[in-house]
Amino acid sequence: MAKPTQADAERAVRTLIEWAGDDPDREGLIDTPARVVRSYRELFSGYGSDPREYLQRTFAEVGGYDELVVLKDIRVVSFCEHHMLPVTGRAHVGYLPANRVVGISKLARVVHGFARRLQIQEKLTAEIAGAIQDILQPQGVGVVIEAEHNCMTLRGVNTTGSKLTTSSLLGVMRDDPRTREEFLSLVRGG
Repeated sequence: MAKPTQADAERAVRTLIEWAGDDPDREGLIDTPARVVRSYRELFSGYGSDPREYLQRTFAEVGGYDELVVLKDIRVVSFCEHHMLPVTGRAHVGYLPANRVVGISKLARVVHGFARRLQIQEKLTAEIAGAIQDILQPQGVGVVIEAEHNCMTLRGVNTTGSKLTTSSLLGVMRDDPRTREEFLSLVRGG
């Protein structure tokens, strides 16, 4: 399937403006189609990259470190694939290294790479955990995402402030109760 051009996308935005009942040629809206397309290019930038590539460069010199690595409060900005409305929240990512670690910014880049697509939160959570497990091959991985879905808070049931929490626990994070509890305690702030 050929990707539509920028002009095609701008025409679609013009159509939506007209459908909503406004005039896309009025002063305040004349540049809106181009602005929307530019913003979508950024908001959906995850389609232009493979987030797994961020995990390729690792470090084996860890000075004997063999405990959990947890990066908390990674900002998540995604879009509900059912309504194309924002999903915003926080991801908490942890892993128990086997023999190598990755730069911490790479964990955030993996989250952003998968989030910047049309998504459901459950799939997003599993994709992040699966990529870390497949590439780093740690003893275990844990991912928890807490997010507000505008498809619920701005429309439909209008449940402002409600958040969905999803988790994916792999390896010892799933199988060893002590490791699982340590990870979840760190995520909760303990």
